[in-house]
Amino acid sequence: MRYMLMIYSNEADENAMSPQDLGALMEGYGTFTEELIGSGAMQGAERLQPIATATTIRVRNGKTVTTDGPFAETKEQIGGYYLIDAPDLDAAIAWAAKIPTAKYGSVEVRPIWEMDGEG
Repeated sequence: MRYMLMIYSNEADENAMSPQDLGALMEGYGTFTEELIGSGAMQGAERLQPIATATTIRVRNGKTVTTDGPFAETKEQIGGYYLIDAPDLDAAIAWAAKIPTAKYGSVEVRPIWEMDGEG
């Protein structure tokens, strides 16, 4: 089964990291990513641009409305994701717990709704 591991953190906290701490974090991501690739579970992953680059779209009464920034003001923002193939939720959670940001932010694990080709 495929799962999306969505990584949430406070951008301000990451922006305040020392170069050494940021380097250690990126090294941790490199190690995690290599382990995930080596296991065969990796389906895809991307780091997102900062929230200042986000645009939220809503269509109301047939009109498209755009708003700068994320959907809602929150303490933590989504900064990236991994798409994995895991045998079950427990395995997906085990992978999510290894993501470096889980130590100070959070990782949401959500199964992919597989489309069967109908509708």
